[in-house]
Amino acid sequence: MASSKTLLITGVSSGFGRALAQEALAAGHRVVGTVRSEQAQRDFEALHAQAVARVLDVTDFDAIDAVIADIEASVGPVDVLVNNAGYGHEGVMEESPLAELRKQFDVNVFGAVAMMKAVLPFMRAQRRGHILNITSMGGYITMPGISYYCGSKFALEGISEALGKEVAPLGIAVTAVAPGSFRTDWAGRSMMRTPRSIADYDAIFDPIRQAREEKSGKQLGDPHKAARAMLAAIEAETPPAHLLLGSDALGLVRGKLAALEQEIGAWESVTISTDG
Repeated sequence: MASSKTLLITGVSSGFGRALAQEALAAGHRVVGTVRSEQAQRDFEALHAQAVARVLDVTDFDAIDAVIADIEASVGPVDVLVNNAGYGHEGVMEESPLAELRKQFDVNVFGAVAMMKAVLPFMRAQRRGHILNITSMGGYITMPGISYYCGSKFALEGISEALGKEVAPLGIAVTAVAPGSFRTDWAGRSMMRTPRSIADYDAIFDPIRQAREEKSGKQLGDPHKAARAMLAAIEAETPPAHLLLGSDALGLVRGKLAALEQEIGAWESVTISTDG
């Protein structure tokens, strides 16, 4: 290992957050994890001598700066921020209330941005740092029934890429990590589902929901292997701006890019007809 770092990971109680914390601790890093309760804090700190937890809800925007300042003062400089806290929303768009869109963006986008804004002054002062934003292959590809989720991940992909260009001259790297299907709680306990109400959508939506439920817990991706891939990105001299995880993500995203290129070509004459 090149050097020991302090990682701040949001949402370390389960899924990618827990797997990454465990792998980082095993590799000799210090991990500060955010959790939602004092019991979860005790559980996480019991994992390892280098495990520190702070109770924080990433949508409690007014609390974030003080927590980050406390971590910087009591634990030390944050070398790597991993925005992992997030959840999936499943629901046909017409059926899904706007309040559920706001909640999805509050956690997956606003929470992540608030965390980035809180650590950037410290990283800027050090002229070093790395931010990993856990997005999704749903930040590239879409499917019926997860429009709010895809919207949030498309947003985080765009923010990550633009921020990376802003902070690269200051020695700070930003990587958007887009996993495919992994054996986490995303499609199970963590999934928020809007009740169905419009029969017109049954034919397109029901098979997708059924396939997702049948696959839950049996996905191809291993969260601990994903964690090791993220640690490789953290150790890289030139970290990637985008990192796909999983052969399913690779195939689906390449398919999307090929289809997009084909459509751009088909409409090229219309596209350029607007010049002049």
